[in-house]
Amino acid sequence: MLKNSVVFILSNSKYDGLFESTSYTAAKHLAKDNQVFYIEYPATFKDYYQLRNTPEFIKKKPFYKKSSDGLVKTEISNLKILITPLLLSINFLPEGILYRLILSYNEKLIANRIKKIIAKYQIKEFVFINSFNIYYPNIGKLIPSNLNVYHCVDPLIVGFDMKHGIKSEKIILNDSDLVICTSKQLYLEKKEVHGHTYFVPNAADIAHSETARLDKTKVHIKLKNIKKPIIGYFGNIERRMDYPLLEKLFKTNPDKSFVLVGPFDKESIPDWWNQTSNIHLIGRVPFDEMPSILKGFDVAIIPFKKDEVSNTIFPLKLFEYLGSGKPVVISDFNEDLKEFTHDTVPYCKDAEEFTLNLNEALQHDNEDKVKARIAVAEENTWEKRMKEFSNLLSEYLKKEKSHNVS
Repeated sequence: MLKNSVVFILSNSKYDGLFESTSYTAAKHLAKDNQVFYIEYPATFKDYYQLRNTPEFIKKKPFYKKSSDGLVKTEISNLKILITPLLLSINFLPEGILYRLILSYNEKLIANRIKKIIAKYQIKEFVFINSFNIYYPNIGKLIPSNLNVYHCVDPLIVGFDMKHGIKSEKIILNDSDLVICTSKQLYLEKKEVHGHTYFVPNAADIAHSETARLDKTKVHIKLKNIKKPIIGYFGNIERRMDYPLLEKLFKTNPDKSFVLVGPFDKESIPDWWNQTSNIHLIGRVPFDEMPSILKGFDVAIIPFKKDEVSNTIFPLKLFEYLGSGKPVVISDFNEDLKEFTHDTVPYCKDAEEFTLNLNEALQHDNEDKVKARIAVAEENTWEKRMKEFSNLLSEYLKKEKSHNVS
């Protein structure tokens, strides 16, 4: 495992976001044995003027100043957040010379803030990890490290990412010593262009979700008056959802209450959802309260659509569900997941199969099946995944040091 090293992680996620990201989870685990600086996803002037009165921006405001070192302490002594200066908003520009020129200015601001920390702590050697920050691809070159790693956690899907991200990701891949992907499909794609590519899938905080099984954990108040059985989903209600599948499920299972817990865009929700008695849109619930939500579910579901990018999705919620002991039924969006769930989760190709498996779970669940699901969850913990991740960092750091000496 990687130990007694310094690690800089350039993130695509905020450390204080609504949901904990893969990159921040990695930072916390690596900080158990190393000094970790988590570089917050940089904010732009546009972000600042739109969000300057929010509590999140108010608390970060002093750290945007040029005179600041940008460091924010966390509850973990070896983990510090590094906030960069405000950057110019440039994603609206077309791909080309002007975009790349202004991007280089932004990247120098980020790199100079990192260099300030390197000088302050007199850091001689460090590992740099780009955790799917495709917006600032050249940071690894601007702060030469002993090991340059690309942590690829998602495919490029939305237009905002693809506009400049396709070219930028190629730059990151070309400059990296090591590539680690969170899904098998991403691994296969990146392996074709980078020989040192590995697959380390996502996992879950089982210690959190398993508290749903405790007697002291009470069903969340928002679920108490909903008619049983409850078929539940916990997470963002977004483009990945298979809306046609859900429509058929809602209509063919009027005896069941479908509870979707998570943030959603009202414009993407069909009007008739709000007029259907067995659909319950709860809205966002803090991650800390997830166990009490899972406690109220009779069956947990993941109804994602199957498309050209769905086989790159390795959802954390799958193992969180299993850790709670609840039956889980999902669509067949990524059949690579079968390797990790064994025979505990049915993968459904249509609404008919989905309904059959929902009824099977409701009518024939037993203690042996609960134990099997928990056992699968325990095989997919962050502790195990991050040990694999850390071992790869250690192995390649030694290789790079040996190569540089020779």
